[in-house]
Amino acid sequence: MKKIFFFLLLSGLFFAQKKEVIDLSKSIKDSKNTYKSFSVIDQRPNKEIGSILFHKNQVDIVFENDPSKDISDWFYKYNIAKGNDELVLLLENISISEDIKEKYSIGKLELRASTFKMKNDVYHFVNRIDTVATISSRNTPYLSQSLAKKITLSLADLLKDSYSKTTWEFGISENDLASYPSILIDKLDVLKTDTLKEGVYKDSYSFFTHNPEPGYTIETNSKGVAIKAVKGDDKKPIRNFYAFVHNGVPFKIIPVGYVEIFRDEIGLFIEVKKEELFPESSSTMVMLGGGIGGLMGSIVANVAIVAIDANAAKKRKAMAGTEVSLDPLTGNYILPENFGKSK
Repeated sequence: MKKIFFFLLLSGLFFAQKKEVIDLSKSIKDSKNTYKSFSVIDQRPNKEIGSILFHKNQVDIVFENDPSKDISDWFYKYNIAKGNDELVLLLENISISEDIKEKYSIGKLELRASTFKMKNDVYHFVNRIDTVATISSRNTPYLSQSLAKKITLSLADLLKDSYSKTTWEFGISENDLASYPSILIDKLDVLKTDTLKEGVYKDSYSFFTHNPEPGYTIETNSKGVAIKAVKGDDKKPIRNFYAFVHNGVPFKIIPVGYVEIFRDEIGLFIEVKKEELFPESSSTMVMLGGGIGGLMGSIVANVAIVAIDANAAKKRKAMAGTEVSLDPLTGNYILPENFGKSK
């Protein structure tokens, strides 16, 4: 009887201490073998990731060994060390929490990490992810498994995107890694100058460092809509760029056209509708000269001609817009909470 009781006690302890190991098996291969080595710096203030309750038992989300070893092994599993430089992954935060409701619960993942190219002991920023994701038990009873998978997918996307991202020219020391965002942002001319350089900007890095593509001018159609960037015989659709400045006004390219970029004391932002950033279908898209997309005649007016066409402007203003900030380090959208939801 005592043996049975002891076995049941051990079984209870075992199930109460269940762990969900983060599965780092997704391919993160760099087909160009850009880097000769890879390392991880774990700067997380809290090394514990968090836990989720499953049938009243706590399930801890964990790495198999520790993140530095596991992520390094993951990288070398899929990549042959070649290239000339070292890729460094900086872990800043990985935390999971759970909001338990009466009949369901919501698991929340907060993840922030960055990549750097290290040359001569100096760190050059490449890429970052700073995300919050929520998963409801209404959609899956296996919250711990889903959140652990989300960690894997997020880190995989960060690393794979880093292989082709532009490396920042500005370098910082290892001692400054903890405060790298403020150090780098302080160097961005586009946030300081009152006079923007005319032209097109191929990516977010060139825009925020204020370096337009040399020699290109903006070509407009008969309505004054910017449609192409022209350099001699070379003509590129305006949609191929991240942003452009025309007659002193900056514009951000979005899926349905482009919108003006504004600046306040915090940074740069656009005013946009959810339907304009994330069109549900391209079936209603029409193409203007040069390839600007627009949802003409649908719920979303063509953004590109708002400043030209009074009817389009009136239709667009009738839809509630939201300020969406632009991340100066990645150019990504920083979406406010409940973006696009009815109030």
